[in-house]
Amino acid sequence: MDDHKIVQRNIALQREWYGEPLGDRVRRLVVAFDVSQAYLAEVLGISAPMLSQVMSGRRAKIGNPVVLARMIMLERKCLIPEVAAGHKEALMAALEDVRDARPTVGRDTFPVNALSEERAALSVLRDIAEDEDLIEAAKRLDDDFPALADLLRRAGQQG
Repeated sequence: MDDHKIVQRNIALQREWYGEPLGDRVRRLVVAFDVSQAYLAEVLGISAPMLSQVMSGRRAKIGNPVVLARMIMLERKCLIPEVAAGHKEALMAALEDVRDARPTVGRDTFPVNALSEERAALSVLRDIAEDEDLIEAAKRLDDDFPALADLLRRAGQQG
């Protein structure tokens, strides 16, 4: 199989396994935290070349579940108002927190309290903005930050 077909297959597998290509998720984190890909790799606990291979589709998966847990933790930290606003101190604190995290990943545990954190984020969003504003913000973010746009939209629709 030639390289192009391998990359296409791997990207299709990433969509199936992770919901979207990992390159898209990683690029959003690089932009959101204003860091290099190499520094993000360090925070996640993966080598920069390995992260590059996953992003480009030359590799299909992140083999270490702790690395995936850290990536999800970092994505969740984007919901912290100070992080979302781009405050440098908050960005650095979030990155350090994730880098220093030693999540344990097992059959019954995944260290990303997604449901309770999401409920809290929705509640905070509803407290600080009107439904119409949340929905308008979601429209503006759709192309570049679809996961964040989805969260804003859900907050606006449930308010």
